[in-house]
Amino acid sequence: MELKEIKKYENPMFNRKEVVLEVESSSSPKITEVEQSLSEKYSLPVENIKVKSIKGNFGSNQFLIKANLYSSIEDKDK
Repeated sequence: MELKEIKKYENPMFNRKEVVLEVESSSSPKITEVEQSLSEKYSLPVENIKVKSIKGNFGSNQFLIKANLYSSIEDKDK
């Protein structure tokens, strides 16, 4: 799965990075697949990633993914 970064925002208040990505796929990607791909792309453990949404339009192969990337699991659990 090839992820194309559209927007990246550093949120120091919550110690996280907020990213918006685009992926092209024949079917809607599963959250676990997206988490694994984000883990590889940003060199983070899967536990530090929270996928907020995966949205696509009917009949389209492009999906928009919003996710939060945390530096530690403690920051994610807050």
